[in-house]
Amino acid sequence: MQLSAVVDDAPSKSALQRNIKELSPQPLEAINRGIVALAKDKGIEKGRTVRTDCTVTEADIHHPTDSSLLADGVRVLTRLMAQATDTLGDIGIVFTNHHRRARKRALGILNAKKKEQVKLYRDLLQVATTTVNYAESVAEHLDQVDAKHHSLTAEQMLLAIGISDELWHFIPLVAQVINQTQRRVLHGEKVPPIDKVVSIFEPHADIIVKDRRETCFGHKLAITGGASGLLTDMVIKRGNPSDSCIAKEMIERQRDIYGRVPRQVAFDGGFASKENLRVIKKMGVKDVAFHRRRGLKIAQMAKSTWVYRRLRNFRAGIEGMISFLKRGFGLNRCNWRGFESFKAYAWSSVLTANLLLVARHVIT
Repeated sequence: MQLSAVVDDAPSKSALQRNIKELSPQPLEAINRGIVALAKDKGIEKGRTVRTDCTVTEADIHHPTDSSLLADGVRVLTRLMAQATDTLGDIGIVFTNHHRRARKRALGILNAKKKEQVKLYRDLLQVATTTVNYAESVAEHLDQVDAKHHSLTAEQMLLAIGISDELWHFIPLVAQVINQTQRRVLHGEKVPPIDKVVSIFEPHADIIVKDRRETCFGHKLAITGGASGLLTDMVIKRGNPSDSCIAKEMIERQRDIYGRVPRQVAFDGGFASKENLRVIKKMGVKDVAFHRRRGLKIAQMAKSTWVYRRLRNFRAGIEGMISFLKRGFGLNRCNWRGFESFKAYAWSSVLTANLLLVARHVIT
């Protein structure tokens, strides 16, 4: 009877997500460090031997193409301008709806040959540029709206301010998509990832290329785990930095968490470099194992071949821990909007997994 009452009072999944999302990533990370400290006190995870690897969590966006991004931009700007006209009445807003034309051109580009695509792109770019110009005029007009002169209520004035803010948010993003499309399609440039927008809804999403095998759109996560399976740390990186740039930072963060560096560390092959080995050894780590040696000798990394092989095999466990996070706790794809929410989502996944792992250790 008591169990039934507890189940009935349990919040829904959407309510849980809504409340967790209210927390910023910093307190979630702090709570996770508290759990790691508890695990240390309980003897569950001492942090003496750790393993680190990187993975990618995707943002909740469709596969980006220049044509689809331009069509998205026209659709959103047109919707906001139409909303202003419908809700504020006749206050002098003038624009032409080109959404249908943009959508047709975007679909045409998907099915056209390369030579025909350029012609369609030119028309789509013209439509997008015209819509951006309309949106700028409407936003400026909304900024100058006077409640008394236009007979608007306080609620309508707030709505006008909100629509104006959204227009000014999306206008530069659509303008950037227009620029990158012109450079790639019309001028034949190879646009670097740093100059690209892959979503006007999630502009923070980075282009992540994984070993030339596949391209993902989200953020790179560096995750450290211990021998117990506990996830002791995580770093969410901007851009697509190489793994070798992250090794020192991950060891420094372990020192912040435990007050000392680990005795043994196992890394994926992407972290391997002579400089990383030198720096990590200088920090006080006794044995270091990179999955691929990349010119490094075993004697330089560990005190014996047996220790190196043990650490190299130990490293493989982090892949299972990452898979556990993705399959069981949704870390494969974040469906929360905005970069701060993305970080909070990732930390909530790690935090939940660690709570479950600690509970299992305590019970057994």
